[in-house]
Amino acid sequence: MANTLLNAVKDLRNDSLRDLVSASAFTGETPPPESSFPGSNYGYISGGKIYPDAIERFSFTSDGNATDVGDLFEGRYYCSGQSSSTHGYTSAGEPGAKNTIDKFPFTSGFTTATDVGNLTGGRNKVAGQSSIPNGYGYNTGGGNVIDKFSFSSDGDATVAGYTLTTRSNVTGQSSATHGYTSANSPITTDIDKFPFSSDDDATDVGDLTLARSNTSGQSSATHGYTSGGYTTGPGDAGRDDTIDKFSFSTDANATDIGQLSASRNGSAGQSSTTHGYTSGGYEPAPVGKTSHIDKFPFASDFSGTATDVGDLVTGRYWAAGQQY
Repeated sequence: MANTLLNAVKDLRNDSLRDLVSASAFTGETPPPESSFPGSNYGYISGGKIYPDAIERFSFTSDGNATDVGDLFEGRYYCSGQSSSTHGYTSAGEPGAKNTIDKFPFTSGFTTATDVGNLTGGRNKVAGQSSIPNGYGYNTGGGNVIDKFSFSSDGDATVAGYTLTTRSNVTGQSSATHGYTSANSPITTDIDKFPFSSDDDATDVGDLTLARSNTSGQSSATHGYTSGGYTTGPGDAGRDDTIDKFSFSTDANATDIGQLSASRNGSAGQSSTTHGYTSGGYEPAPVGKTSHIDKFPFASDFSGTATDVGDLVTGRYWAAGQQY
């Protein structure tokens, strides 16, 4: 029996058996619903300034510190994150303008992520979106192209459409049917939306409560969130702590629902089924690059301050976020 259990756990590393073997029976983890973007088990942060290689993860089921679980194939920052039901992806980034798409497994140990393809061009200061039902990851920003790549087979991205304007220092959100790109540099309040069901251009669907850039994004089943960022320009005076929320069901402007535990820019965003997380970033002096992991509830407009629930192994900023 022990040998059977051991083999079953090892078999979880093979994606083709995920439909035959329940991960929860052996690991206690709950695979996310195929229609769901938010995760049930872990948040991930990959890349970032200062430590551009490291991939860390932290628990959604209990508050605590992150652990180092592997490395990117190519270290970088100003990158974007995407999440399928089985793997995390990190695409684009600096130094320079990278077109790399890295892939790493959620349910098994690994040493280094795999380079599985390229975007249609080199990009940085980008946002990531994910459609698990349609099986694609998306990248916006670093220009006006909307790139998409397959979760089911490794390969290069294709052009799915275009944003209304050239976007930079943006963040992404994902509903069941659409991808969103919010904020911008030079700073704006723009919220763009593009469909997952067909290749098409983005449309302007609303505004944030204040113009900003270098933010982090989170998504519940019903709403998108934009947290932190720059409001006036580089430096401590420009860093912001606002958490905005906008509806997926109707096109409308965002509302201010609370604050982060500290003003910060360059954070990564992660989404569980119940909470949004803002990890890392750059806080005002004397903190600088931060390891803080903030958590805020999706269930209500809490009109308060997010809770600091743990720390990354390494303080970093301009990193990508994923969830499982």
